[in-house]
Amino acid sequence: MASLNAVAAAPGLSIKLPNHRAYRLEAIDMLRGLVIVIMAIDHVRDFFLFGTEQDPMANPNITAGLFATRWITHFCAPVFVLLAGVSAGLIAARKSRGDLARFLFTRGVWLVMVEIFIVSTLGTFSPGGIAQAGGRIFVSMQVIWAIGASMVALSGLQWLGRRACFVLGIAIVAGHNLLDPIWPASKLVDQQWPLWVALHSQMAIPVGPFLFRFAYPLLPWIGVMALGFGISEIFEQPKARRDAIVLRAGAALTAGFLLLRAIVGYGDPNPWQMQPAGITATVMDFLNTTKYPPSLDYLLMTLGPAAILCSFADRLTGAIKDVLLMFGRVPFAFYVAHFFLIHLLSVFLGMIQGFTVHQMMTTYRFYPKGYGIGLPWVYAVWALVLFLLYPLCRWMAGVKARRRDWWLSYI
Repeated sequence: MASLNAVAAAPGLSIKLPNHRAYRLEAIDMLRGLVIVIMAIDHVRDFFLFGTEQDPMANPNITAGLFATRWITHFCAPVFVLLAGVSAGLIAARKSRGDLARFLFTRGVWLVMVEIFIVSTLGTFSPGGIAQAGGRIFVSMQVIWAIGASMVALSGLQWLGRRACFVLGIAIVAGHNLLDPIWPASKLVDQQWPLWVALHSQMAIPVGPFLFRFAYPLLPWIGVMALGFGISEIFEQPKARRDAIVLRAGAALTAGFLLLRAIVGYGDPNPWQMQPAGITATVMDFLNTTKYPPSLDYLLMTLGPAAILCSFADRLTGAIKDVLLMFGRVPFAFYVAHFFLIHLLSVFLGMIQGFTVHQMMTTYRFYPKGYGIGLPWVYAVWALVLFLLYPLCRWMAGVKARRRDWWLSYI
């Protein structure tokens, strides 16, 4: 990745921090760092791409470049949530179940509050509300909400033990698509449904001065986190054995995706078909699985290759690995800071293109027509964002490596 090469090669920016926390594994931190870097591509695209759509993959005329830009970011949320469960399982070896329950519950509630009051504000720069939401405070419940609420659920589920969580996680991940034909078919803008619909559908609901839009239906993510908690025992094995198990599991999941998707059977409400436009369009349709909520096909497609990569992570060396490790050890700091920075840069671009600051004080979904840049420039902004965030993340990683303050576990 050219942007990571630039960051790693910058004078005085290389870093290799010691790992003092027993439950931190380089393979996990590196994989988490990689998906954080990839995630930033998607958010830069949201805020900067000319004529961007809420879901560009829903456009049958999407270009291969834009499709690939969106598709690669599909790996981020499943890996985030699964590794959060794995990390909780590794912490369980150091804490009593009661202590772990309190930690997961409080950290989960904290993350939900961060989504509501910090991340959503950074996404709009309008803490008092936006006109497009009827003057209400626009709150988008996305991946931080999904992780936090799943942690709250896991704080109770972990009392069942890791093996029971593994079975439950498998059951939810493999079985939740059975709800597709009977669950209310809702969209992100729908406001007529009760709150429980957000367990398996996108929806919106006004609550006092707030408009909550649930972009991430919760139930499948609880399953993914429970599954991560259940498989955490694997990561307590010696490296060679662990990597062999993870590699086999990744290959099996990837093969399962190809088989399940190819036979056009159970696993995704969006079946694929041969496209008259040719093989490229057909491949894109095959890979266009459902993220909201994450279907079984979607999770197999993303977690399988991620597991294969994780099995090789310990063998990698060099500056790029060190950069990914550093980012992966401070995911919270990166996430919050990158939202602020991306939105701020988009405001500057809007002003350069002749729009007012007020027009940019909203969510990217409501940016003015005519605003934006092409896809190559989106990647240039992404590289700039990584470069600018590196010093902050490097400093925070150093603080977490040197200190043991309890509050550092929450950021």
